[in-house]
Amino acid sequence: MTLYFEDLKPGRVFKAGPIAVEPAAVRDFAQQYDPQAFHLDEAAGIASVFGSQVASGWQTAAYTMRMMADSELARIANGLVGLQVDKLMWHQPVKPGDVLTAEFDVMGRKHSRSKPDFGVVQLAWRTFNQQGDLVMSLECAIWVAVRGQ
Repeated sequence: MTLYFEDLKPGRVFKAGPIAVEPAAVRDFAQQYDPQAFHLDEAAGIASVFGSQVASGWQTAAYTMRMMADSELARIANGLVGLQVDKLMWHQPVKPGDVLTAEFDVMGRKHSRSKPDFGVVQLAWRTFNQQGDLVMSLECAIWVAVRGQ
């Protein structure tokens, strides 16, 4: 079933995942995008403020986007079109071997004044590790087609 603006009512929650954080993927992502020692090397991670090797926060965000793209939200009529990201927080590090899940909560919505065939939906993202600990959160706005326009 295709999702439209009218289907994304405040209070609705979409769940996604799991996705495993593989050690090789942590190193590969760090080498390409965030080459800090505590992401690249286990010994350097142990010697760091984290006390172990950790994934880049940007990798956590990318995993969360992947889970969103694999979730029921991928059925939005016009695709997952982001407009804005606010309040991005990494609450605790993600480690190689962690298994992540995510929840996307509809916080609010409003019709577009300039384009009546679209609306803006506010989502809260929450990413958890296998213990249920919150590891990342953010709020975003997405552009969503109105049904029948």
